[in-house]
Amino acid sequence: MKDGLPPQAKISKQAKETIQECATEFISFVTGEASERCRRERRKTVNGDDICHAMRTLGLDHYADAMHRYLQRYRESEELGGVAQQQRRRRPQQGVIQIDVRDELSIFRGNNNNNNEKQDRNI
Repeated sequence: MKDGLPPQAKISKQAKETIQECATEFISFVTGEASERCRRERRKTVNGDDICHAMRTLGLDHYADAMHRYLQRYRESEELGGVAQQQRRRRPQQGVIQIDVRDELSIFRGNNNNNNEKQDRNI
């Protein structure tokens, strides 16, 4: 939560709790829509594509696009992870693939530059 704020900003406990409640409500809202789609299609499992579809249905296209890109990268990393796992059996100590979702949302893009500037100043 602090990543989106200037370094000197303080966040009250009440503000943190309010944001947590909002995030929980948002997740429930989107998941409920995705679950309804699964129910209509007589499926029992909600998947990432259902979440993307629910976001679009709810008018959250920007988030749906970011989620879709994240989902694609995740699936690619899972495929690579399977290959890497097979290679680790032959050759241990391979690295782990990580995906930073903050790169997908524009609200974090400007902030990443600030973090890079801070790191540059510290070096």
